[in-house]
Amino acid sequence: MSDPKSVYAAWCAQPDLDPEIAAELNAIAGDEEGINDRFYRDLEFGTGGLRGVLGAGTNRMNLYTVRKATQGLADYLNGTDLPKRVAIAHDSRINGELFTREAARVLAANGITALVYPRLEPTPALSWAVRYLGCGAGVCVTASHNPAKYNGYKVYGADGCQITLEVAGKILAAIEKVDCFAGVKVADYDAALAEGKIVMIEDKCLDDFVDAVYAQRVGDGAGIADLKLVYTPLNGTGLECVRKLLAKLGVNHLTVVPEQEKPDGHFPTCPYPNPEIREAMQKGLELCDKVHPDLLLGTDPDCDRCGTAVPDGKGGYRLISGNEMGIILLDYICRTRQARGTMPQNPVAVTTIVSTDMATPLAAKYGVELRRTLTGFKFIGEQIGLLEADGQADRFIFGFEESYGYLSGSHVRDKDAVNATLLVCEAAAWYAAQGKTLLDAIEALYAEFGYYRNALCSFAFEGESGMHKMQSLMKALRANPPKEIAGIAVEGITDYQSEGTGLPSADVLEYRLAGGHKFMVRPSGTEPKIKVYLSAVGDSEAAADAVNAALAEAAGKMMQ
Repeated sequence: MSDPKSVYAAWCAQPDLDPEIAAELNAIAGDEEGINDRFYRDLEFGTGGLRGVLGAGTNRMNLYTVRKATQGLADYLNGTDLPKRVAIAHDSRINGELFTREAARVLAANGITALVYPRLEPTPALSWAVRYLGCGAGVCVTASHNPAKYNGYKVYGADGCQITLEVAGKILAAIEKVDCFAGVKVADYDAALAEGKIVMIEDKCLDDFVDAVYAQRVGDGAGIADLKLVYTPLNGTGLECVRKLLAKLGVNHLTVVPEQEKPDGHFPTCPYPNPEIREAMQKGLELCDKVHPDLLLGTDPDCDRCGTAVPDGKGGYRLISGNEMGIILLDYICRTRQARGTMPQNPVAVTTIVSTDMATPLAAKYGVELRRTLTGFKFIGEQIGLLEADGQADRFIFGFEESYGYLSGSHVRDKDAVNATLLVCEAAAWYAAQGKTLLDAIEALYAEFGYYRNALCSFAFEGESGMHKMQSLMKALRANPPKEIAGIAVEGITDYQSEGTGLPSADVLEYRLAGGHKFMVRPSGTEPKIKVYLSAVGDSEAAADAVNAALAEAAGKMMQ
């Protein structure tokens, strides 16, 4: 990478520089730290595409870094036999429309037809559109559940799945050859639109996506119309598709959280718009105290994650964790499909290495093959693709990850909160017919399989120094592996960077502890964080939670 000051000077010298970018560059004149943070590297491109803080510089999300990435994507695509068509969507984030427009202009200038959703739509709707419209690739402008200062640029393959490590490497190689100013071809938007080089995606595509989700029904739909729901799209994209789906299901009692109903990339009610976090669901929980629904549902800004809360039996509401909902839904799908005679031969469920170990005995009970992948739903989508290539796509019955991602069909190749809404409503209605809630469901499963309790600790490392700190911590753990964690003996270690795991190489360390507990360390691929996944099992909730509390304390000391 060139000297940050030199790159900064080159940006400042560009004619016709975007006024906002120019103003930010002028504001940091003489600020070495500010210049270095924006220009010490290019924004990293990987299987998740780009993701970063909005602003000026090579290490920021802006129209120039988006153009450069799109030029690289176009060069890659033009060097393949793939269709020269790319579907594009965006969520409610700041500059989402701008980045969509700029990506379309670059694609059009490179002889690739850009098929653009005319308004913000969910990420799974983009995954759907890629295959539905016969595209060679897809782009979704989103930073998922990150804070408002972030945006991102996810790239999808022709299979509707986020790109593989191999393809990401090829696109990155193409991007690195591009000068973000002189090396990018850009078409006039209106002219490209008039010439059919940029095309608006018709509503039929979205309607057919919702129909495809509706087709994933597991049960007979009994009782769903009687459910009383509170829903929040967290100021994101979920409202249109979720409403359409619930209407098909016959849901008559729906209340949308008013403060979070309309798209707003500033996320004024929740700085971190992630349904995994109670703060993001707080407005919905407050509304539940007034409306008293059977379910609170929340989808993140790009509507690929779904959070849920249910009555706790004490007059309040309890949030169901991602692992718990994954277990509830896997059990519901298995028992219902067996009862209705719709379970395929040799059924397959897929989850990740950091998701609950409770899935293992549950899958075994129903005779389901459980496959575990690296973290990231793209790897679950990849497993669906492998089954489909063998003519066995119907063997796939469910995929989930601990971070609130669920999918029960092969209609898309990414986690789908519209699909999750369907499944949660089906399961809730089935249990309601027995006078039970989803909380009763998970309690019964804990009683049957043991109290598997999971927790996540995230440790932030901002800026260049933070990146080096993360690297040094992982290096130290490999050089001097712990013999015990929180006083619990380490009985086995798996380094997923090594060969022999059966999975692609990944910067993840897994420590298997005495008593069936587990401790996993993974630097995030999309945020400047190290995530530590804790897993404990006990004969009671309190016992398992006590182990996780001790492991969390140990993680804090380990990450200093």
